[in-house]
Amino acid sequence: MNSIAVVNFAPKKGSVEIREITRPAISDDEVLLEVANVGVCGSDLHQWTADHSWPVNYPVVLGHEFGGHIAEIGKGIKDWKEGDAVVSETAAVINAQSPLTRQGLYNLDPDRKGFGYGVNGAMTRFVKVPARCLHRIPENLSFEQACLTEPCSVAYNAVITNSKIRPGDRVIVIGPGTIGILCAAMAQLCGAHVALVGLKKDAERLSIAKQYGCDIIVDDATQWALEQDGLGVDCVIDAAGVSETLKLALKWVRPNGHITKVGWGPQPFNHSLDPLVQKNVTLQGSFSHNWPVWEKVLSLLATGRLDVRPIIGGIWPLEQWNEAFEAMHSGKVVKSILKPN
Repeated sequence: MNSIAVVNFAPKKGSVEIREITRPAISDDEVLLEVANVGVCGSDLHQWTADHSWPVNYPVVLGHEFGGHIAEIGKGIKDWKEGDAVVSETAAVINAQSPLTRQGLYNLDPDRKGFGYGVNGAMTRFVKVPARCLHRIPENLSFEQACLTEPCSVAYNAVITNSKIRPGDRVIVIGPGTIGILCAAMAQLCGAHVALVGLKKDAERLSIAKQYGCDIIVDDATQWALEQDGLGVDCVIDAAGVSETLKLALKWVRPNGHITKVGWGPQPFNHSLDPLVQKNVTLQGSFSHNWPVWEKVLSLLATGRLDVRPIIGGIWPLEQWNEAFEAMHSGKVVKSILKPN
């Protein structure tokens, strides 16, 4: 049985198209998932525009933010059954013997390969998934919201695990994309006073971000950063897709403060890091997520304490992937979702 898929077939800009692919064959420890919804990630756009900085196994089906129903189960699987509604983590291939994997930090395993760049992803009807990646979707959570568990987990890991924000902290988030807005929402849940910074061209996305209760700043956040005591903010979360914004983070963070960089930026950072030294600042990277993070996020989504509905800009059939990509790329919407079936 063949299905259509959104395939990134070469490293050249614009090398994405609809192709027919065969139904995947699963191994004993995998399930075949019939995809209900798949979110478009900024990394999907970066592969489409060929300005990404990670290796890609071409040709590859895009899509790593997804959920669906189990259509087929491998012989070795006992904890799942056909028809179960699930979401999947992104670490499709890991080294089970890696010291990092054994610590539960398989997201940092050097051998890790993710859906949508390392192996075929979910912008198609069926995707094969290791059973270890699965999480059950709470009954009251729609697939449209559940498929965004992945970017919410990126934000949770950046803010809760890696930034250790406390109630009363002042926090600046740079970049009003999906991850930036969700980082702002997570910091709000921590009890922080949060400002989200974007550019004039981000007006539509910034207006959506207002629904999360954070302060909205266009261009320069210096005044906001200094207004309490003149020293800067406790934490800056840099969710912009460039390296240059680290200069702003170093300007706005207070001495002995914290910067978490979660946005990818392949271009070099052409400024001195002396302020990092002089201010005694902690610079923290944050990548991906793991099993306990997903469980916490699903709990937040199910209880309504985290609401992703404001950022969903529309749902497109798979055949209209280009329109969905363009809507996000232009900044008209924060998050596009594709519906393969």
